[in-house]
Amino acid sequence: MVRGRKTTRDIILWVEEQIVPANGAKFAVDVVSQTLLDIGSKSFTHLITVLERYGQIISKLCPDEEMQLLLMDEVSAYWKNSTQMTAIAIDRMMGYRLISNLAIVKWVFSPANVDQFHVSDRPWEILRNTVSKTYNRISDLRKEIQTLRKSIQVAKEASAKAIKELEEAKSILEIVEGQPVPSERPGRLRRLQGFADKAKEEEVTIEESLEAKQALLALGLEEGKELLRLLFKSFLDVLTERLPPVSADGDVPNLRAGDPNVTFPASDPEAATMEIDNENGADNNSQVNRENTEAGYTIGELEQWCLCTLGYLKSFSRQFGLTLACWTMRFLLGVFTLSSGKPHSPVCADR
Repeated sequence: MVRGRKTTRDIILWVEEQIVPANGAKFAVDVVSQTLLDIGSKSFTHLITVLERYGQIISKLCPDEEMQLLLMDEVSAYWKNSTQMTAIAIDRMMGYRLISNLAIVKWVFSPANVDQFHVSDRPWEILRNTVSKTYNRISDLRKEIQTLRKSIQVAKEASAKAIKELEEAKSILEIVEGQPVPSERPGRLRRLQGFADKAKEEEVTIEESLEAKQALLALGLEEGKELLRLLFKSFLDVLTERLPPVSADGDVPNLRAGDPNVTFPASDPEAATMEIDNENGADNNSQVNRENTEAGYTIGELEQWCLCTLGYLKSFSRQFGLTLACWTMRFLLGVFTLSSGKPHSPVCADR
């Protein structure tokens, strides 16, 4: 139907009548998403064209966050070998309002993605794109409002000037047979009246546009606030679950020191060895893979996950400025209060 260039309405009717009753809404999302992604897989342009032409089908099938999460699972599964195309597809879907930014944050912090935080950049790239696009919208709206305010001032001046010229033309009279009559020609008065009406209409139009943009800005600010709340709540949940607890004495575990409880399985005596390059005077001793003759690499996977996640939290705070920094401080204090069961201390703050 897509290759036959059927209309969006025809495809929606077919899906609602043939697919959903027999197989359910989730199966319908699977069919539609995989079809459109496959047709749009040739290039970025193909993907954009398909989403622009048939995005309403996805919007119809994914009206809530639950279905949008399922849609992102489908996108991730289709592009499992391409981090770039996964990020691009989700970013475009957010741009066309097929997926909400809150749904993206929830998807990034779903268990399957959380387990990949320290081994894949895909969830972080998608999350960064989402937050950036949300705040770029707010920034664009502020710029547009500033421009409209300047335009209103210009329109008011033009309207006042046109009205003044009209009034002056009407006020010029001459005496004819003892009676005052307008001395200006009727044609010029009509033109002046037209100019005045047009200037006033343009002023009203710009004011209405300004009100609409201000309403969108207010909505965007609330959306951004909710996005930050969800983002840091999600960070709080996953880090509280996995960060090593603070000891009863208030000592904070050093994540970079490694976990003494983490041990590697016994090495195979026949395991492959790796020759150490003796360049720059390095020792030429052979060693078994994952073993070091001097200082073992003892940082476990959990510590790596914590260090990586905390590093991205720090990166987000730096990129998005003071607002996120304030939230970060509240978040960190909350983490250490919850993990230790005590009020935060300077030691915890240093961590």
